[in-house]
Amino acid sequence: MTATVTTRSTSRSTALRRAGSMARWVLQVFLAVQIASGGVLKLIGDARMVDLFTDIGVGQWLRYLVGVCEVAAAVGLLVPRLAALAALSLSGLMAGAVVTNLLIGVNPAMPAAFLLVAGVIVYSRRTQLRPLVTRTR
Repeated sequence: MTATVTTRSTSRSTALRRAGSMARWVLQVFLAVQIASGGVLKLIGDARMVDLFTDIGVGQWLRYLVGVCEVAAAVGLLVPRLAALAALSLSGLMAGAVVTNLLIGVNPAMPAAFLLVAGVIVYSRRTQLRPLVTRTR
């Protein structure tokens, strides 16, 4: 009787882990596609992006820098070993985007939503970040 219970609970926990892993990958792919498309628009000089970075007032070099960072983070989200670090980096980038959008009077809802999704990914992959932190000490 206990073998059946143990097998059921083991298979249930395996199924939950598998479902959690799939949900995390769905979030990562969704975020990677969204961020990569924004990064590409910045890099190719989409008129909306040029106008946005003109409003920021720092210069168009920042558009290129942000575009490269977004594309790199999107690629990193799809590489299992880099996903946690990419999501953490993207969290910083999106926090900056939220603040910048507020300062120039643009609705910060989209970068705030991306920040939330990146934060969920960082939290769900937090065990991957521990070795990076302990190596630097």
